[in-house]
Amino acid sequence: MVRVIKAVRQDLAAHSGPDARRCYRRFFREEIRCYGLKTATVASIAGKHWKEIESREKQEILALCEDLYRSGMLEEALIASAWAPQLADRYDPRDIVVFQHWIDAHIACQAACDSLCNHTLGGFILRHPGGIEELKRWTQSENRWMRRAAAVSLIVPAKCGELLTGILAIAGLLLTDTDDLVQKGYGWLLREASRRHMSEVFSFVMENREDMPRAAFGYAIELMPDDLKAEAMIHPAAGAVPQRT
Repeated sequence: MVRVIKAVRQDLAAHSGPDARRCYRRFFREEIRCYGLKTATVASIAGKHWKEIESREKQEILALCEDLYRSGMLEEALIASAWAPQLADRYDPRDIVVFQHWIDAHIACQAACDSLCNHTLGGFILRHPGGIEELKRWTQSENRWMRRAAAVSLIVPAKCGELLTGILAIAGLLLTDTDDLVQKGYGWLLREASRRHMSEVFSFVMENREDMPRAAFGYAIELMPDDLKAEAMIHPAAGAVPQRT
């Protein structure tokens, strides 16, 4: 395992550059530790080394991912998040505790959070929908990334038109969260759910608009036709649709 991690880090260091580092640090408000690689380069490195490890046992691959997440380096987290979904057909429902540990202990920025949740947890929840009950518990965590993950992990099911009841339940649990990245996370989730279930999402927004923060509200109604947007906005608590950031 040490040899694989060392080789990954050598490749990342060989392709690092100041321009990408500056770009990352402008985009993210939280402090970012990174090598400074373009996303396509990171994906290429992840693919190269996946070929070396794909035949290994699941637990050994998960241990490699753990080492990469533990480093705190963004590109290493992105490589782990590229490897983890490759194990989709080997996961069982109990493996959600592994993802919970990674998020709670090691995730420290939006890019790392969303990459893990979209690429790994989204597919996991589609295969093991009972995991939504665990996501509900995440909404009560003190860790902002756990709470954002509770929503973003359902983006893939939302795009597929699946698990609407669970999606609305998660949005309800996060409704008045004061963290703007959590608000934007569940607003994004509602937006994606509205692609297949617009009337249900619109009803949710109308029922909760007095308590829904502007950031979540703006995302949630973004894909709706103008007449529904106008109806949703006829309320002093909602105000104008905020600009996305």
